[in-house]
Amino acid sequence: MENKKNKSSVSQRPDPVFHVKEECELMRFLMEKMPHKNRDNIKTFLRDQQVLVDDIPVSKYNHLLMPGQVVTVTRNKIGPKKSYFGITIVYEDNDIIVIDKHSGVLSVATGHREKNTAYSHLYDHVKKNNRDGKIFIVHRLDRETSGLMLFAKSTRVQKIFQKSWNEIIRERCYVALAEGVVDPPEGEISSYLKENRQMVVYSGQEDGDGQWAVTRYETIKTVPGFSLLKLSLRTGRKNQIRVHLKDIGHPVTGDKKYGATMNPIGRLGLHAMVLAFRHPVNGREMRFETPVPRKFHEVV
Repeated sequence: MENKKNKSSVSQRPDPVFHVKEECELMRFLMEKMPHKNRDNIKTFLRDQQVLVDDIPVSKYNHLLMPGQVVTVTRNKIGPKKSYFGITIVYEDNDIIVIDKHSGVLSVATGHREKNTAYSHLYDHVKKNNRDGKIFIVHRLDRETSGLMLFAKSTRVQKIFQKSWNEIIRERCYVALAEGVVDPPEGEISSYLKENRQMVVYSGQEDGDGQWAVTRYETIKTVPGFSLLKLSLRTGRKNQIRVHLKDIGHPVTGDKKYGATMNPIGRLGLHAMVLAFRHPVNGREMRFETPVPRKFHEVV
């Protein structure tokens, strides 16, 4: 009993935090602040992205620190990115996993036959490292939508996200390749969204008829016939972006379900580009960004 208590108290110790007071290279700074660690220890911290400068992982030993910055050495190992068929793990710690899901991959199985899902790959991944490990869905992306997704590694963390989603999530940005030249080039779309028996979501303006949804958009670039848009979600409803772009007459390319007539990239032109949130356990502000898919740029 006593050993378990000691083990638990060690795992809950706060991460070491150091304040930078003068310009200095990262390796030298850490050697001075952590004299009980040798150079190889610190190289391992850097390799596993356990060193954060102003909450951003840094792996270069000669990274130049400036006065006022804060350096944290976290116990959570990120390590190198791991790829499985259809997903790439971009961040993992004891509580959460952030992935870049490829287009064509289901978030989670809808029946008993689908094996190529983000959930199934992550389930196998955590089992390799810990036979008691588990994975829990937090939110979903449509099969043909690519980009950043978040999973929990315990029911406790999953429930924190479910209960406080709007408070925890700081930013969710997508990029969409839309049909036509959007005018005005930026704006806000809002409506009540409701799903019919055919699993098609549609908009209404009657108060309370469905879930209120708000999408902010701005044009990145246009060419005759197409617009590349950046979209920020103020709410996260099923098919929200797809329905709202249809509402303004500029459906996402490849989205036949919601009125698209063109498919220049052979897939749905929607990508979850930015995901920022407050960590549900340690409270750290986290932000992840993936590049716009090359195929989107080729059209515009």
